Amino acid sequence: MGSLFRSEEMSLCQLFLQSEAAYACVSELGELGLVQFRDLNPDVNAFQRKFVNEVRRCDEMERKLRYLEKEIKKDGIPMLDTGESPEAPQPREMIDLEATFEKLENELREVNQNAEALKRNYLELTELKHILRKTQVFFDEQEGGMHTTESMTRALITDESRTGKAMGPVQLGFLEKSQDTEDYLPCFVAGVILRERLPAFERMLWRACRGNVFLRQAMIEDPLEDPSNGDKVYKSVFIIFFQGDQLKTRVKKICEGFRATLYPCPEAPTDRREMAMGVMTRIEDLHTVLGQTQDHRHRVLVAAAKNLKNWFVKVRKIKAIYHTLNLFNLDVTQKCLIAECWVPLLDFETIQIALRRGTERSGSSVPPILNRMETFEDPPTYNRTNKFTHAFQALINAYGVASYREMNPAPYTIITFPFLFAVMFGDLGHGAIMALFGLWMVLKEKPLAAKKSDNEIWNIFFGGRYIIFLMGVFSMYTGFVYNDIFSKSLNVFGSAWSINYNTSTVMTNKALQLDPKGLDYAQTPYPIGLDPVWQVAPLNKIIFQNAYKMKISIIFGVIHMLFGVFVGLFNHRYFKNKMAIYCEFIPQVIFLVFLFFYMTLLMFIKWTKYSASSETIAMSAGCAPSILITFINMVLFKAPDNDGGDCSPYMFAGQAGLQKFLVIIALLCVPWMLLAKPILIMRSRKEAAHQPIAPYSNENGDAEGGVLNQANSVTAQGAQPQQQGGGHGHDNEEMSEIFIHQGIHTIEYVLGSVSHTASYLRLWALSLAHAQLAEVLWNMVLQNGLKQDGWIGGIALWAVFAFWAVLTVGILVLMEGLSAFLHTLRLHWVEFQSKFYAGLGYAFQPFSFEVILETSSSSTED
Repeated sequence: MGSLFRSEEMSLCQLFLQSEAAYACVSELGELGLVQFRDLNPDVNAFQRKFVNEVRRCDEMERKLRYLEKEIKKDGIPMLDTGESPEAPQPREMIDLEATFEKLENELREVNQNAEALKRNYLELTELKHILRKTQVFFDEQEGGMHTTESMTRALITDESRTGKAMGPVQLGFLEKSQDTEDYLPCFVAGVILRERLPAFERMLWRACRGNVFLRQAMIEDPLEDPSNGDKVYKSVFIIFFQGDQLKTRVKKICEGFRATLYPCPEAPTDRREMAMGVMTRIEDLHTVLGQTQDHRHRVLVAAAKNLKNWFVKVRKIKAIYHTLNLFNLDVTQKCLIAECWVPLLDFETIQIALRRGTERSGSSVPPILNRMETFEDPPTYNRTNKFTHAFQALINAYGVASYREMNPAPYTIITFPFLFAVMFGDLGHGAIMALFGLWMVLKEKPLAAKKSDNEIWNIFFGGRYIIFLMGVFSMYTGFVYNDIFSKSLNVFGSAWSINYNTSTVMTNKALQLDPKGLDYAQTPYPIGLDPVWQVAPLNKIIFQNAYKMKISIIFGVIHMLFGVFVGLFNHRYFKNKMAIYCEFIPQVIFLVFLFFYMTLLMFIKWTKYSASSETIAMSAGCAPSILITFINMVLFKAPDNDGGDCSPYMFAGQAGLQKFLVIIALLCVPWMLLAKPILIMRSRKEAAHQPIAPYSNENGDAEGGVLNQANSVTAQGAQPQQQGGGHGHDNEEMSEIFIHQGIHTIEYVLGSVSHTASYLRLWALSLAHAQLAEVLWNMVLQNGLKQDGWIGGIALWAVFAFWAVLTVGILVLMEGLSAFLHTLRLHWVEFQSKFYAGLGYAFQPFSFEVILETSSSSTED
């Protein structure tokens, strides 16, 4: 837990690996996940690195696996996921994996091509079957004793009556007798077309052929499968009669343009019957062959689905290893790989053990070498977290990653975040709903995590399950203190008030007030929280809670900001930055305590000194001065208004002189913060410039100039804290920049102290709004279901309660909870962390197979 308060100590190391052992060693480090490698070839193109061919082979294997995965998902075959992560295979195993994937892909593609060809033949035969069946009525020459010409004439007349379009002698001319033949039998074509294209197809035929064609169509009831994509399509059978080759060419071009499929259809009934029998026989044979093909495809995919997850893990691990090896440098002998990496000091020995284990696996006899390096570069920030603290650390990192070895706000946020949220969201009922939801996610976290949902909102809720649970528990506590459960109160310990009014007065008089001086109050307060008697007079309750919650929000805000300033002291002491302690911390604390903490003390004095039951008029509730007016007069050096009565504008003796002293000292802190640090830096620079040259002997006995070495030591002293996040090295800054920076910092703190204190009033505002909204929802919704008696009242209550429950969860828990969460987040990011947190670091991103696999799986699902 030490690294939770302050990030781990990191060290830059140089790693020497033998070429034969590099793969196995990097594999072990990937399983460990504690080493962040640096790119030693930033100017080398990605296609010119040593292991680019291996990365390409991994990309090709990944492509084949994605193809297999797509086909498996298409057939709805479950993929076996044991949750285990197999080790990265050795480089020699890549050839076996490539051969296996190549064989599976070729076999599956061949099966798919054969299946598609068979499905296409099956579709054509099915369409031909429907053509032979549907066109039977068109060729029925025996119906009613009419021959073909008469039947077609009647059909045309029927078509004319249906469409309302008159047909002239030109349109029916092809039905008249020809000079060369005794009877004329027109030509025809038959086929199928998509049902949605049929109206446009019919209009085009009519216009292009000027009505000299005769079209009959019939729908195919069952959908047909498109062999190219497997979609279900609806088609219709059509037959077109026409005369002459010119119309035949035109009709076929129109059919081609509308992608209609034409099939041969004999006119003789016997020929059609023989063709239909042959088609049915071929369809049955194709159906059998298709079933065998699908069974073979299913067997191939089921066998692949058993190992697909493990194959993905192996390929991605191999690819990650070679990507990492591309970051290394080759030495001049081409037999050793050199790497630079950041490692936590506490895990130095663990990393060395992993390197030795990798060397033994590879069979190499040369042990790896891990050397620590001296550097002035800023190390990455690494805070160890577990499943409980991870969500709170993520809230802090969303604002900015802590500078190296800077105080981490996350452990304090674990308590302050749910507490400040609960101050705004305080309701025993709503808090219980939130706590139960968070507790359910905590208890079921393993099965819920295994589902790996794609829903982003659910993933956010699940990732913050511990935050939600704590916010709900704290809200239950504050709701118990407020004595508020779904806008109602609990009378657990018995009220300390006695109401001497009748029922009608209590129910009708909304401005009812009780007298604490009389017999109404038992002089023994309610043990915990607010007395439930406040529910009797809603208006008086709002006035009381308004003043109460406004004051405690200021008290919590000042304490929270003071705590942030004192956390900054831990940073100054750790980085041995005495100048910041004397020139920043001390005046900041004095300014905040002498003004705003003094204001909170006045609130406690007012609560304890003045009482409605006091026998002295000066100590009665009516004589209690306003804290806000007192504070304004204090800052403006203005004497309070005194009407000359028994009431005093001061709460204690010597208050006026004390307040003037506090304001003067607080105002003196402003130039202290503004000028002290730049002046001290300027003096130290002048002293360093006038120091005499003192020669000394180094380790080799050579005398060197003291000024040069002194300058180097000053530079090193200034750079080291800057690397560690504290930053009191200003050797390279101009004095004008230092004055400007300190001025900005001072103005930000002084004005921020005022605005941040006022910002904590959101605790009061949102708490009051939440309570009033819950009360409105109770009075306007649920109360209406309680007014009716009998079975009708039961049904009405059931319906009203369902509506009230939906609004309660949707508005008061979700929307109000989200609003309070965002306001709490702002109070921590701005009002609290601005007092000590720089957040200028960068996160430690180790080479970890676990992180790589999680990122790859989430990107694949998206």
